[in-house]
Amino acid sequence: MYYLDSKIENLHRIFDQNERKGFLRLDLNENPGGLPQEFIDDALKDVTPQFVAQYPETLHFTEVLANFLKTDVSHLCLVNGSAEGIRYIIQAFTAPGGRIVGVVPSYFMFQVYSEMYGRDFVKVPYNEDLTMDVNNIIKELTDETQLLILLNPNNPMGNVYSEDEFRNIMEVANNKQITVLIDEAYHHFYPGTFINYALNHEHVFVTRTFSKLFSMAGCRLGYVAGWPEGVKMVQKLCTPHNTNAFALKIAEKIIETPGMLQSLIEKFKEGRGWLIEALDRNGYAHKGEAGNFLFIKTKTDAQIIVERMKAEKKILIKSYPNVGEFGTCLRVSIGEKKYMEKFIEALLEIDKN
Repeated sequence: MYYLDSKIENLHRIFDQNERKGFLRLDLNENPGGLPQEFIDDALKDVTPQFVAQYPETLHFTEVLANFLKTDVSHLCLVNGSAEGIRYIIQAFTAPGGRIVGVVPSYFMFQVYSEMYGRDFVKVPYNEDLTMDVNNIIKELTDETQLLILLNPNNPMGNVYSEDEFRNIMEVANNKQITVLIDEAYHHFYPGTFINYALNHEHVFVTRTFSKLFSMAGCRLGYVAGWPEGVKMVQKLCTPHNTNAFALKIAEKIIETPGMLQSLIEKFKEGRGWLIEALDRNGYAHKGEAGNFLFIKTKTDAQIIVERMKAEKKILIKSYPNVGEFGTCLRVSIGEKKYMEKFIEALLEIDKN
């Protein structure tokens, strides 16, 4: 007989199918400028009909990535964007009705996958001043908790955890036998990472993506790092050939091109520094200590600004409601200085009392 899973039928999803061509895209935490055209041309110069026709071979790139991370392939699983890895970790390491603890707001797919698989997602909210007290996280780590999800830095809040804070969290998680997932999609945008926990301890995963600093959101590539037996369980859930050859080729080229990553980081830092200075100079409160995005408290209606930016300036940004003391505010992706200049010029023209 026909059957439909009620969890899927009742699952709330929002699909963004808007045409974004021709806009300055500061709404999805992408790199608005992307990689240099000459770099792309060089990376793809040896693409042949056979290259396109054949299934991708992942071992070589996994070895390149392992060398880059100073580990070995047994600790890594390639995935179709880090969201795929997150899904499989929830599926494999929690039970139906199982308790998952995570901070909110954060990347919404954690809650989507929890609902999809019938898990109990327990939300730890931010303080009114947009800070996160780790004691509030620790209080929710009960003996029944199966998975703790942390983001470092967090999207959309932009906060990070200190080594002491993370150590305290891990001590409780270990004592209560809770698997820990740390999403580090934005780790390149500040000098900190907890990947060594994933590479040197059991029941700790780190997920990362090539969509942000690596500027490859259109290619869909990420990876899960963890202890070898845990990584094997994630790999069992992967579909055959779940990554694509173009993504592997471009990511390898970025890793092996001297100075490429550092150039991307420096351009980001210049854009971020310029944007923050411009916001301060013009009296705008902002929040986001890490990541490639900022919350901005506007002087007039944030949603109207979003709509006018799109209609009048061809600039895409987002508004967020109930962001602590900021109320409804803007979230803007950070890119090179020239894109930040264009955004500030438009903001100052539109956001007038």
